[in-house]
Amino acid sequence: MATTDDASTESGTTTKRRSRMRGGLVTVGTVAALLAAMGVTVFNLGYADNAVANYDASSWLWSTARSELARVNGITAKVDTRVEVPQAKQHPMQVAQTDRLLVLRDLNTGQVSSLDLATLQITATTRTTPGLGVNVTLHEDAAFVVDAVQGIVRQLDPRSLVPVGEPVRYPPGITGGSFDGKGRLWVAVPSEGTVSAITPAELPEKPATAASAGGGLSPKQVSTHDVADGSHELVVSTLDDGVAVLDRTAGTLVTVRGDTVRRVPLPATGPGTLPTRTSGSRVPVTVPDARTVHVVGDDGQVREFTVPGSGDGLRPAVAWAGRFYCPDATGGVIYTFDGDGKLVDTITGRGTRGPLELEVRENHLFINAPDSSTARVVDDKHRISEVDKYANDVLGGDPPPASPPPPPPKKPKVGKPSAPRGVTAAAGDASARVSWQAAATNGAAIVRYVVEGAGQRVEVGANQRAVEITGLTNGETYRFRVHAVNAKGAGPARTSNPVVPTAEVPDAPTGVSAKERPDGTVQVRWTAADGQGAKITRYVVTAASAGANAPAGETKGTELVVPAGELEYGRQYAFTVVAVNDRGAGSKASGVSNTVVPFTAPGRPGQLRAETVPDRPGTIVAEWEPAEANGRPVTAYQVEVGGKRRDVTDTRVTLDGLDDGQDVTVTVRAVNEAGPGAEATDTARTVAPPKVTVTGGSATATSVTVKVTVDAGGGRASCTVSVPGEKPSAGPCSTLIVGGLAPGTSYPVTVTATNAAGKGTATSTQKTDPLYGVATCNNGSAPDQRTYCNQERPGERNGNEVFAVPRQDNDRQVGWARPGTRWQAFCKVKGEHVDSYVYNDQKASTWWVRINFEGRNYIPWAWLNLEGGDDIDVLPAC
Repeated sequence: MATTDDASTESGTTTKRRSRMRGGLVTVGTVAALLAAMGVTVFNLGYADNAVANYDASSWLWSTARSELARVNGITAKVDTRVEVPQAKQHPMQVAQTDRLLVLRDLNTGQVSSLDLATLQITATTRTTPGLGVNVTLHEDAAFVVDAVQGIVRQLDPRSLVPVGEPVRYPPGITGGSFDGKGRLWVAVPSEGTVSAITPAELPEKPATAASAGGGLSPKQVSTHDVADGSHELVVSTLDDGVAVLDRTAGTLVTVRGDTVRRVPLPATGPGTLPTRTSGSRVPVTVPDARTVHVVGDDGQVREFTVPGSGDGLRPAVAWAGRFYCPDATGGVIYTFDGDGKLVDTITGRGTRGPLELEVRENHLFINAPDSSTARVVDDKHRISEVDKYANDVLGGDPPPASPPPPPPKKPKVGKPSAPRGVTAAAGDASARVSWQAAATNGAAIVRYVVEGAGQRVEVGANQRAVEITGLTNGETYRFRVHAVNAKGAGPARTSNPVVPTAEVPDAPTGVSAKERPDGTVQVRWTAADGQGAKITRYVVTAASAGANAPAGETKGTELVVPAGELEYGRQYAFTVVAVNDRGAGSKASGVSNTVVPFTAPGRPGQLRAETVPDRPGTIVAEWEPAEANGRPVTAYQVEVGGKRRDVTDTRVTLDGLDDGQDVTVTVRAVNEAGPGAEATDTARTVAPPKVTVTGGSATATSVTVKVTVDAGGGRASCTVSVPGEKPSAGPCSTLIVGGLAPGTSYPVTVTATNAAGKGTATSTQKTDPLYGVATCNNGSAPDQRTYCNQERPGERNGNEVFAVPRQDNDRQVGWARPGTRWQAFCKVKGEHVDSYVYNDQKASTWWVRINFEGRNYIPWAWLNLEGGDDIDVLPAC
């Protein structure tokens, strides 16, 4: 039963109907100044109206890797504003929003921040216990914090995050805590098997302050409904008008709409789950183990369909505009079914990894992957648009490429559960308290536990591993049998110790306190109970978390240390203690301890990749996935290379100052309040100077071609080729050509490869092919031309004369080349103009060619026809 600390009364504070708290327009400069003062950065503010009220069709989406929010316009599927939250350093974040308010809760630190969307100003912050177990929820201008572990529901003024009125109190371990479409907050109490609705109090005209905390009107519990037997495991989904409660233990869906309560049995073969909020009249119940969805209509009819794929990544299906969207976090896929259960679409996205968040808001379905750069928007016609949350490269570049999803895990062999461990009973006054440790699931999740004894049969939820059996007779001996049930059926039972109920029970322990320790353990202490004349022989400690109660252990003293790993890191727990005397009689449970969040050193950083930086000497880059925080925020990563350590806060670091061509081992550890965690290692090699190997070559008369292979040393190499006396020329690092060479000449050819670490060279000798020309003089047809070319004519000019100089100087003539003879040509030089007239087709030129005639001497090109086309340009200058 829920209670309020005091009756709600009117205070002296003037109240009014809740307003929309519309803020005045502000300039971009004012917004930037406000945010700078608060450590919040807004990117891409192009116009002043981007800084005012949230668009009716928009939603704020969280990006863990960038520690920022992106406001996505549902109509355009574009990001119009990005807000960085630096102190959130890649923490998971709960986002609650209306069209005027945005409240964030950092799951790692517990800090709650209120951001007014009219000004993009953080109006207030407050602290809650870190971890899972506290939920923040909004509706219009009402804000609530639901502490599921302690069972406290408290309204806050969203403008100041100060409590409004008195809280509504429930037994520990409640679940739910979200608004339906009519503005009622619904909370389920598994220990009682009830669900109740709360309406918010009206806000005062001025924001509440610390001095007025708890004053004014209080929220009211307006209705309570029985939906299950006590200690059944319950899951809540609020409706457009009312609530749906899934009794996971009994396999029943209960809907409360107005005064109508409908119970629908489900053909589920495993524990089901619900989305936080359901839109429309049909409620989808997802059974992840069986990969099935049961759709329950408002008429009680149940339709079932199977979701493709394998693995345990299926998350609650979300109803939207007549279809059902089923997210599978294993591969970042969303399967879409129509109202008849037919698969109509499969939504995938580039780089999508990690969990998927689906929310129906402002007539759109927003699909966010907090660990990825992309989101998607689905309108009421089921048109899908992909959103780049990192649009416009605001942070200086695209995010690192996403790692491929891991292969789906092999399906384990599935069987009935094992017997529960540690079944114990403690007698009370006409009652007995039975508790046990979890049974092994054997491949299928536990649906419920069944406790039998004293002629009774009690079923409790899979996470409710302690139950009070009442209606017993004092003085009689009782034993209780407990067995687990999963999709394959009932497992074997285990029997408790015998107990004899008695009215002579100890007093309950007092002063229960809990303290989490860095080694992952939790220390629970209390004041010794009064045995009322009997000896206290043991104490039984129970841990309560959101929606669950389970034994934490037993001890003879007044302290229990819960071993590391027994409780989930990052989840909130509180504890109660029962004293048991030497007659086996147990006290009532103590009061609830303070809430703690178990923690230990972080997990190993994931997918560490160390890689060469190709364009920088002595440098590598290391990148990794965030480590599991294990209950406390990761404050730094320790990166060790070559005995030197650097502390960084990002998941990417560039390491320089290393030797070239050095094999480097990189070690990375995450650090939190408990210290450094397990290390991840990888190796990389810095860029080495390139190595060049000549593999072949070829030549023409005036060029050589060199073929090489280049080991770039992990870098990016560029190549040049050169011969002595000539400037190097660039070319591809596979085949390089040097032109403009003399025919028939050997050249040392050097190939040089260059990268960030230096140069590498290789030299080979290549010889150009020889080039030949034919001495040409053809007699003419006129009588005085018919013998011109037949022989040398001393003292007269004649065709094919060879000189030691490039001019027709009788004193320097060295001979006459008989027509048709073939001579090797070496090079060319400008000289006296010579015209061959009719004897060589009117060929005339000032070019002379050096040939192998009596050594190396010159013949006019007019008289020498070069082979291969008679192209004088192929010859180099002499």
